[in-house]
Parts: sequence; structure tokens; C-alpha cells
Amino acid sequence: MHKRLHPWLRRIRVAFVPGPDTPLVRTVLGGLERCFRERGDEIQSSPDDTTDVLLTTARFGEPLPWRQALLFTGRRRFGLHHLPTLYTLVHTTRDALQRLLDHFRAALAKDPPDPADFSFPGLAPRAYRVLIEQGRRGGPILSLERLVQAQAKCIRILLVVGEERPLWAYHFDLVGAHPRSEGEPLDAFYRDIVLRIVTTVSTYEVTQHQEVGEPIPRALWQRLETPPAMRLAGQQLGERGFFTEMVRIADLVEVPAVSDAIASQYSEGCFATWDPTLGALIATATGSARPVDKGNITDDDLAVIAGVRPDGLGALIRQVEGKRPAPPSSESVEMFGMDGALPEVALGAEWAGALAPVARSKLHGHRGIAAYDPRRVEYVPLDEPYFHYPVSCATAAQAEGIKAAFARSQALQNPADPRQVVFTVLPGHGAVIVEKWAPGTRPFQLIWEYMDAGYLRVHNLIPQGPMAYVPGAQGLMELRAEGETWTASDARLFGD
Repeated sequence: MHKRLHPWLRRIRVAFVPGPDTPLVRTVLGGLERCFRERGDEIQSSPDDTTDVLLTTARFGEPLPWRQALLFTGRRRFGLHHLPTLYTLVHTTRDALQRLLDHFRAALAKDPPDPADFSFPGLAPRAYRVLIEQGRRGGPILSLERLVQAQAKCIRILLVVGEERPLWAYHFDLVGAHPRSEGEPLDAFYRDIVLRIVTTVSTYEVTQHQEVGEPIPRALWQRLETPPAMRLAGQQLGERGFFTEMVRIADLVEVPAVSDAIASQYSEGCFATWDPTLGALIATATGSARPVDKGNITDDDLAVIAGVRPDGLGALIRQVEGKRPAPPSSESVEMFGMDGALPEVALGAEWAGALAPVARSKLHGHRGIAAYDPRRVEYVPLDEPYFHYPVSCATAAQAEGIKAAFARSQALQNPADPRQVVFTVLPGHGAVIVEKWAPGTRPFQLIWEYMDAGYLRVHNLIPQGPMAYVPGAQGLMELRAEGETWTASDARLFGD
């Protein structure tokens, strides 16, 4: 099948630094090198500060000592100013993989689960909590993913399955994605892996936020209705189980100086709403800088987004007088940026007739949408390449993809359209949900009420590639993705 590519892919530089191997690992490395060269990418004999990708290997089921892990030692070992994007190739057989998946499936089915079932070499004593929570969120494959990442001391894993030849490869990343590259035909297998890697490093992060303007007076901040509404929204969404539990690296593995290599934890999504008085978005703070419980936020967990930098490298933020500085979530650029392609609306007397973006509130979470009511909710898909070659969070490519999807929304482009909620799906990542302005409601109220009414059915499982919604029971549109059928009556739906 022909897969459309992103138009912004570039040539990259790759350095192979293999570690432990098997005959299949050597075969796959050779195939990848050949494919990179055919695409016009540069293969370097040793990494330097121009290297985009560092590709190494590790053994399946064996913990790699942190002193041997390039994630922690690569910069010093090769005299680099920064570590290139690191991938670790891990090989397992189909039987070994199936045994471990069956083990996790049985362990996760226990009530309560037995921590001993989640005890593996190289993990921290508290790691069982992460493996259980992640398995409940995404099934046995997600427990396995976190185990492999912890033992290999690497976030981006290529888990190649096969014996004499590759059958398929999983692509693991920070948020728990696990799409597959199929082993047949072999040339397409290598091409798919290479293009997924190239996609990852062809974009760039948009987290270089800048402060602008004078601090917002404390007295004004305390008069605003939006900050308490944000706290209420966090509680309401948290009570409905929307936010996934924050993953803390120290809970998985015991390594020194985690923050020097990667963030100590990663956040479980973010949300933001427009404040008509400030003419700005009020958004949740990033969870990678410090732990943030999105279901129980405080004023110190809120940031004010006044715009996007002209060069697009981050958001423009305003501080609040006397309040602890709060860097916004990495998704702040996508949340503010999408308004540029959408109309403004004149609000009613309730908001003193102010002009505001048609999208009132925005919710980004690591959840799937199993079904929706098309009479009340609109689905806007990303452009086709995003389903074959997903991009990373906090990147310009993700922000642009989301902006383009919502720009095509009929419900948002026409404020009179009766559909009040619009969403898109980020394959391997989650969903972005937007609500319009409705008199007599609080921020995000439409979203949580639609969840309660079954108009928007939030799901644990996230599509990993091509997907579609098709007519189903009770007039709903139901998800079909990756050969699985997720129906509106699925027991994994929230609220069941």
C-alpha cells in the first residue's frame, strides 16, 4: 500500500553504535543502513554534533547497566554538546514475546494485582505500580513496552520480532505508542522503519517559551472567573478518569542524575480555556518540569498564554504578580495556534460582548475516542501522513497537523453549527477535544457532560495507525482501527 509522506521530511545523519547483537540484529542493522543510504541519508562512522540519530542495540529481557547506556553516557563518550535522538534495537522471538504478553495479561486480570507478577531484573522496587497502571491503560503491550524501555535504558525502542528473518517491529516511544512495521515485503519493512525515524527527527520542539508584557496584577488575577473554573474542570475530568497517571522515571529504574538526560517524569496531558478579560489562554503547566496532578491543580499549576512566538519556537507567556512561575505544557503552541485558522465570535452579555476565539476550551489527553454522536460532535481527521508516520509531542509538526485538522471543522468554521464539541485523534498518542461557547456553562462543562451522556465515548485504547469511524448502534459513529473493533458497549469505556 502506498503511504503518503509528510512534505517536510529532510535528509538526516545517522551513526550506528551497536552493542549486544544476534544474527537477526546484524541483518536488520544492515538492512536499515542500506535503506538510509538509498534515501540519501548520511551514515557516519562516529557520532558528532551534526548527528541526528544514534542507533544502538540491547538484549531483550536483560537490564543494561546505566554506565553502559548511551542515554546517560553518550555525550561524554563521544564528546558531544548534546545527545542525538537515541534509538535502541532489541530483538526477541515471537514465542518469547507471546509468553511475556500472556504473563502480563494474566497478571493484569487479577484483582487485586500481585506486585510479584511485575518484578523483573533491573527495575526499581516501585516499578510494579507503573507496569500495572500502564497495563490497565493500554493493555499488556504497554506493560511490556515500559519494561523493555526500563531494561534497555532508552525511550525510543525498535523491538524486532522474529528468528531467522524479521516478522514485524514495534516502535515504542515516551507516551506509549506501539505501531508495527510488518516484515513482508522485506524492502517495505526497512523503508517503513527508516521513514518513521526520519519523520521523528525532521521536525523540532516548540518549547522555547518567552515572557512578554508586564506581570498581570495579583488583584486582577484573583477577580478572574477562569482560574477557579480551571480547577473545577480538572476535578471533574479527574473524577471521570480522563487523565492518565504521571510516569516517573525513578519509579521504573534507579539511575543517577535522571534530569541530566531526560525529564524526571512526563505529564498526562493538558487543558486550556480562553479568558475574555485577559484576551489570553489559561493553560495547565508542564508536568515535565515538576509533578502536576491535572485532576487537582492549584493556581501555581496554571500559565497564561498570550500568543505564539513569531518564529513558532514556543509560546508567549505572561507571568502573574506574586504567583510561582509556571512553564506551560508543551501543547500550548498547538492550543493557541489553532485559533489563527478559525473565526472569532462575539460573546453575549454574560461575557460583556467580548470577542473571543470560537474554540472556548481545549483538552489534550492520552486517551482514545471509541464512539461519538455525529449530531452533537464532529470528528476532524489529521492529514493522511500522520496516520502512517506519527510525530512526537511538543513538536512543530504536531502543532501544524492539529491546526490544519481543526481548520477543516465545519462546526468551528460555522459558529451556528449545532455541534458543540469537536475532536481529532493523534495516532499512537491520544486525542484533542475542543468545545464552543455555550451560555450558562463553565469551561469544559460541555465536554464532561457529553462524556456522561454518551455523546463522546472516551476509551483507554489509542489507535496506532490508520483508522475510521463507521455507523454503529444508537446512531453513534464507532471506531474501527488496526484490525480491532471497539464498540460503544466496550467495557473499557469510561463511566461503565
